Amino acid sequence: MDSEQLIAFDRVVREGSFSKAAWALNLSQPAISARIQALEKELGGELFSRGRKIALTERGISFLPYARRALAALDDGLKAANLAPQGERGRLALGSLRSLAGRFLGKPLADFQKQYPQVECKIKEGSHWQMVDQLTDGLIELALICWPCIDPLVTNLTPLIIMQDPVILVAHPNHPLSQYSSISQEQVALESNPFLLLQWWQVCPMPIARLAARASNAAEVPTDIGRYLISEGVGAGFFVEAVVQNELERKEFTELSLSDMNPIYRGVAVVKLERQEKLSLPAQNFLGHLQKAAQTSMKQVEVLL
Repeated sequence: MDSEQLIAFDRVVREGSFSKAAWALNLSQPAISARIQALEKELGGELFSRGRKIALTERGISFLPYARRALAALDDGLKAANLAPQGERGRLALGSLRSLAGRFLGKPLADFQKQYPQVECKIKEGSHWQMVDQLTDGLIELALICWPCIDPLVTNLTPLIIMQDPVILVAHPNHPLSQYSSISQEQVALESNPFLLLQWWQVCPMPIARLAARASNAAEVPTDIGRYLISEGVGAGFFVEAVVQNELERKEFTELSLSDMNPIYRGVAVVKLERQEKLSLPAQNFLGHLQKAAQTSMKQVEVLL
């Protein structure tokens, strides 16, 4: 069975006669008949009842939808193959830590889909280990994770774009610490009540860990709970700036200025497996959109492509 036989079968059905089908396909009638006969032989019986007017047999009626689906799939495959060299068709498979997906992928993914609407996108969320496993298993091609990767068992990742997200100390505008134009670490340790130790890192940055150890009262909480506590005037803590940007703009949170601590950043990277020498064109095109979005919205972006 080949595509020429299926095309002949479909055309005879559409035209209602062998002669009209032959004319439509620019073939001789014997050529059309030969293709139908070969198809019937392979299917084990007649597809048409041949009288003054041809009609589909029960076998033909049963086979017709499958033949048309096969032709449609073949047509889609040919179109995809023609568009693939430009990255206009294909598949983009990437993963992200849940805490990073919305922040980093929304804008570039929207721009990518507008430019390449026929590319199938699969975005997966999960933990660090899930991202590593899915990269290794070939389920995703790129992953967005915190960087550097400090896991000693994972040494096969190559960063392509590294971004530095600012981390800032915030409190409610009515919190005692918000009344100062500048504060010291000692004040934070004594007056946060409590000092909020938030879970947005793989390993707590050392300056924050030291400050938590000095605090008279500390609470380790998830980021969303920390935001709620701050909104209620309870405590002070270090947040990734982008996470609390809306609250800062609405003046619901106040950024506290620390006089004796260097700026802190959360490193984030798009990575691939070291052994993967070449990325698919959809992945390459997406990285271009991600790079553009990152360089527009962030101060520190390192491109290693």
